[in-house]
Amino acid sequence: MNSAAPSETYPIVIAGAGPTGVTAATLLGHYGIRCLVLDRWDGVYPQPRAVHLDDEIYRILAELGLADDFAAISRPAHGLRLVDRDLRVLAEFDRRGEQGRHGHPRANMFDQPALEHLLRTNLKDQPSITVRGNVEVTDVTQDGHGRVRVDFTDRITGAHESVLATYVLGCDGANSVVRSAIGARMEDLHFEQRWLVVDVATSADLDQWEGVHQVCDATRAATYMRIGETRYRWEFQLLPGETADDFASLQALLPMIQPWVRGTAISYLELVRVAEYTFRAQVADRWRDGNVFVLGDAAHLTPPFIGQGMGAGLRDAMNLTWKIAGVLAGDLPESVLETYEAERKPHAQALIRLAKLMGVLMTQGGRAGDTARRVLAPRLRYIPGMRARILDSETPALARTALVRRSRLRRSPAGHLAPNAVISDSRRFDQTVGHRFAVVSAQPLTASQRSLLTSRGAVSVEAPAGSPLHAWLIKNHVAAALVRPDRTVMLASRDAAAVCAATPTFRPERERS
Repeated sequence: MNSAAPSETYPIVIAGAGPTGVTAATLLGHYGIRCLVLDRWDGVYPQPRAVHLDDEIYRILAELGLADDFAAISRPAHGLRLVDRDLRVLAEFDRRGEQGRHGHPRANMFDQPALEHLLRTNLKDQPSITVRGNVEVTDVTQDGHGRVRVDFTDRITGAHESVLATYVLGCDGANSVVRSAIGARMEDLHFEQRWLVVDVATSADLDQWEGVHQVCDATRAATYMRIGETRYRWEFQLLPGETADDFASLQALLPMIQPWVRGTAISYLELVRVAEYTFRAQVADRWRDGNVFVLGDAAHLTPPFIGQGMGAGLRDAMNLTWKIAGVLAGDLPESVLETYEAERKPHAQALIRLAKLMGVLMTQGGRAGDTARRVLAPRLRYIPGMRARILDSETPALARTALVRRSRLRRSPAGHLAPNAVISDSRRFDQTVGHRFAVVSAQPLTASQRSLLTSRGAVSVEAPAGSPLHAWLIKNHVAAALVRPDRTVMLASRDAAAVCAATPTFRPERERS
């Protein structure tokens, strides 16, 4: 038991400085909230893991101020090819040249350590954030009066330390200490596969299609993708009895990667990493206990077949941080924090189910499955709506909560992200509204309505006829929409006055200054 007296008190302590933890800290820093981030590593974890994010997650990176920096280290993917074991193309879904409705490519490949370096460098611009590396969080306890004690050990000196916090965010990964401390457990969603992950660097041109190649084979499913100017990723399903040790050299890997590197001398290839991963589908049974929350891999694990694992954690951070900021500022009731799990858990589960389905369709079924894939895959594009569904990166709407007021009777944009449309002078919606609530209206608001919004810290955005935002409102048969600071539509209606009246007061510290 750690007996060290708490040395300091923070509004927020974040366990884990991976992409989810650093994103959460940066977003809280936008509101001037003091945060302590504790991480067991002294810097960026060096091994590549995630390699893909969509335009919704790109939008979050832009919110952090990293749009241009991320563009410099990422490659828009051309799309997806389904191929058989002989690499014959079964189906192709081409995304070349497509910008999503948020102003970014819909599929983006990157090297995770490079992204984490950008995130950490960017965090240094937040004066209210303190990061301590080389420390191991050992326990999290609550006193029942709104204070949380976080115990941790310095991994260099062995010293035991403690701090107090109002809220603790557990962004500490699949083996989360924070999750264990609140008594939550991972529920198994019944998917488990062992895969070999291979990263190779080369300046040689492999002369391959610049998208994701998914080998649909019940015996040895595989994935190939270019993730950087000189970086390539392969993933191969391991057979029973195989381990990563069986493929520890390029010579051992060559039979599997040969179809993509044919014509390139092995001396031009550098093996960066070979690792074995068990792809699992799991979700925590609860994501909150009092003032302690879990986010990212601490809350959910997603098979990689739709490239949503890391992005789910960033979605968690985007959803929760503004709510905490509003509660700390006294603008929002503490009850809004109940909407975090209510909104994010069903959304994460939906993407996990989709990833499981894709994994099963691509890798299982034996010879009969392979035959079915050869017959059906080329015909997917002719199934009404199927091509658009595969190419569209839009994720499901959030569930109804106090902060998502979606009608049961008709379609509503509530729960969906508002489009990050160009408004004027090449400025997009996000740049215009900042970290506030916004009312988007198809008609000019009255002076009293604008005054009401200003008094509550919100901003009004008029969508003139012919503009993308106007078309979005008309398509959804509404006159106005209330958009939350995380860009989710809270409420949409034909009555603009009702939308304005529903806008909550939200003026966290930095927004007031």
